[in-house]
Amino acid sequence: MRSVQQPINSGFDAASTAADVIHGIDLTGRIAIVTGGYSGIGVETVRVLANAGATVIVPTRNEAKATKALAGISNTRIEPMDLTDPASIDAFVSRFIATGQPLHMLINSAGIMATPFERDARGYEIQFATNHLGHFQLTVGLLPALQRAQGARVVSVSSWGHRYSPVVFDDISFEQREYNPWLSYGQSKTANILFAVELDARYQADGIRAFAVHPGLIVDTGLGKYMSREDLKNAGVIDEDGKPIIDPSRNLKNVPQGAATSVWCAVSPQLNGMGGVYAENADISPIRQEEVPTSNDASVRLRKGANGVLPYAIDSDNARRLWEVSQSMVSR
Repeated sequence: MRSVQQPINSGFDAASTAADVIHGIDLTGRIAIVTGGYSGIGVETVRVLANAGATVIVPTRNEAKATKALAGISNTRIEPMDLTDPASIDAFVSRFIATGQPLHMLINSAGIMATPFERDARGYEIQFATNHLGHFQLTVGLLPALQRAQGARVVSVSSWGHRYSPVVFDDISFEQREYNPWLSYGQSKTANILFAVELDARYQADGIRAFAVHPGLIVDTGLGKYMSREDLKNAGVIDEDGKPIIDPSRNLKNVPQGAATSVWCAVSPQLNGMGGVYAENADISPIRQEEVPTSNDASVRLRKGANGVLPYAIDSDNARRLWEVSQSMVSR
């Protein structure tokens, strides 16, 4: 794992856009599913894949919102699905599998961040349930279609926020410890990375390669709705008028730049024969060895810091354990 978790000098950088990384790539005849494809960087992801010729399916629990967001984008189809509802996920999977079609790209882009404490219908903490468990159930259910593609990629949108917490296996749902929205978010983002590591290890022989990505900090996606304007201003991510500050050198990106790494991992021939890695700025990330300071101040959490991936998030033992725990949790 550590031998492949290093930059490959892709030629792209933090300012590269999704259109840049897909330039010259023809996706005619390819099928993609993009969760969260009707908001934030998900819309741009859908747009560039569809414009390159792919048929893109967007699961949604809000058909009206998705229809409005995707208006004018050809080659797209909306299907009902709710990541917090296991029956809804199973129904979506069954419909797709029944078509007999291959699935070439699955981009797990939906997510929530630093939300107030809540549990899903099964009693699981909502950020872990939404960001990881729902996508785990969806991906495992779609494995037959991914295998049918004979060369599929699964991309999970994680975050540099994985630094806030490893997966706390002894108390994933905050039953014994005090809830902290940032620790919960960090745990779920670490889970996204570990999921990519283990998915790739288990199914690369079937032609399925998996990646996790940090898109950068994109303020105008709605993810930070539980943060105050003052927090965002103190963090230097919005200006005095409340407008997002775009500075790719600080990983403050616009939506097209934020979608770049997901798209790069989904389509780039530079990654042929590779997988199980964490990427940022349209390249594979280095491993961050030194300890990362954290803070309880929400504004501090968004300030510029070194990037990379922490060793616990790509640890093969952690990845294997998470897979087994996740299987148990979604089976209840």
